[in-house]
Amino acid sequence: MGRREALLSAGFVFLVALVVRAWTATQVTFPRPEDVAYYVGVARNLLEGHGLTSDAIWSFGTPPLSFPRPAFEVWLPLPTLLAAIPMALFGTTFAAAQVSSVLIGSVVAVLAWRLGADVAAARGFTPGRARTLALGSGLTAAVYLPLVLASVQPDSTMLFAAFTLAACLVMSRIEREALAGGGLRDEGGLRDEGGPPASRTLLLVLGLLIGLAALTRNEAIWLGLTWAMVTLWMVRRRPSRLRPWLSLVVTPAVVAIIVFAPWAVRDWIEFGSPFPGQALTNALSLDGRDIFAWQDRPTVSRYLEAGLGKLLELRWTGTVHNIVSVLLLLGVPLSVVGLGGLPSVVRGRSGAASSQASVDPLRPLLAFSILTFLIASLVFPVSTTWGTFLHASGAIHVLLVISALLVLDRVILWVGARRGWTNPVAWLGPAFAIAGCLLFSAVLLPADGRGARDVADRYAAIGIAFGSPDSMSPAEAAIDLRTEPGPVITDFPIWFAEATRHHTLALPNESPASVLDLARSFDPPARLLVVDAANGGVWPAAILNGEPGSECFVPLELPDVHDYPGVLDGVLAFRIRCP
Repeated sequence: MGRREALLSAGFVFLVALVVRAWTATQVTFPRPEDVAYYVGVARNLLEGHGLTSDAIWSFGTPPLSFPRPAFEVWLPLPTLLAAIPMALFGTTFAAAQVSSVLIGSVVAVLAWRLGADVAAARGFTPGRARTLALGSGLTAAVYLPLVLASVQPDSTMLFAAFTLAACLVMSRIEREALAGGGLRDEGGLRDEGGPPASRTLLLVLGLLIGLAALTRNEAIWLGLTWAMVTLWMVRRRPSRLRPWLSLVVTPAVVAIIVFAPWAVRDWIEFGSPFPGQALTNALSLDGRDIFAWQDRPTVSRYLEAGLGKLLELRWTGTVHNIVSVLLLLGVPLSVVGLGGLPSVVRGRSGAASSQASVDPLRPLLAFSILTFLIASLVFPVSTTWGTFLHASGAIHVLLVISALLVLDRVILWVGARRGWTNPVAWLGPAFAIAGCLLFSAVLLPADGRGARDVADRYAAIGIAFGSPDSMSPAEAAIDLRTEPGPVITDFPIWFAEATRHHTLALPNESPASVLDLARSFDPPARLLVVDAANGGVWPAAILNGEPGSECFVPLELPDVHDYPGVLDGVLAFRIRCP
């Protein structure tokens, strides 16, 4: 593929992806799930001069537990920093924040095109088939629903996908250079006849990408481990393996550490540790609401007391969730074809050029995908049902797209041989894939947009009912939060904080006595509790059933907001009266 053709192809894929995502952003007008609002809210606080702070304390595992609350005790800052750029230009709104994720999501489609082109070259495809697979990969990724939906939410999902795909492309490029240069030097380093090691620049780039990924999601550590595994494969036949392996691993590791070090220092200053210790505590969760725990926090003894049967059940649930809900559900039917055909795609590299026979561009991405899936499903089986694997799976969806296209390519070749077709028909696979994606997107996207608008209406009504500074109808306010010095305890603290611009605390799934202790622990204390009637946990049943301490929670009547009739029927508010 010539440079001009490559630029035109990449530009076309980017343009298609950009148009699709820009239109989708007009349908999805509210940050959903709730963690998206966290990134946007911190970006707004940053632009308003409050620094990297959050108006919500959604977890109590990392001190200091006070306001202003330093942001990102568990999550990472890069998505917020990128979202802040368009917000500075176009206003501190969700729509402005979406500009960054839409652009990043479009870049992911281009990276899928590049990966498809590398796969086609490694497998010795004819120019026509190679062009079809490359463009098919990019255009399918441009309209593939899981990637489209993630691209209009300015969180970590697509940014991490972009860094992961770019890093995997660089890994395979380094491996190809090693092979083309005649292998690894005995003393370490990649051979490049007539000059310095050809991969030195690529190793630096790889370290930069891993470091930026580490500023996006904690799963970047699995990306680094993937490179360590790839390099072990590269040096497997060397008589002396350690020095060549270290020469390939140390440089990216040092660069990644340098990139991440300033943020680690910041965390050390703000939270007393450079490591996300609370993220490790999540491995001990027995219920998704354990992230909101106040008194009954996850511990090793509590975890082991659950018994082997319960622990196995959690892993089964997490594994099924990650396969069905994350990888398959929104991408059907293409996701089913890609996942089901992945083993045959990995094995079937017939026709590969002999000079590239041991270089598979899918190998790094496949290794990363397996690592991430297994660790999320087996080590964090509860947290993964609340989005841990979902937000790390963007690049894995690209793997499924390319796998599905390779399966369709082989099926079409088989059918063509059986029927004696003489004209090139490789384009049929991407055509079927794109048509299937568009069909299911047309069916499912409106429903997702309606869901986002329903949540937006609820929190717009909450903002009015609680006297938000941005409220257009202060006369309808039942409670003026400007007269409430303490934070509000609620089961959706981030959304509530964004709607009202008031400090909030997460509602623990614990007894009234525990919640009262939480309310008293802040100065000034919390005096309001707001909970969804369909919470699904012990609240609001703990109050309605008269549990000890429930007498301290006095019901408040919320108005029926004129512009949003009936929207607040499922929202319950209580005044906390006990000292």
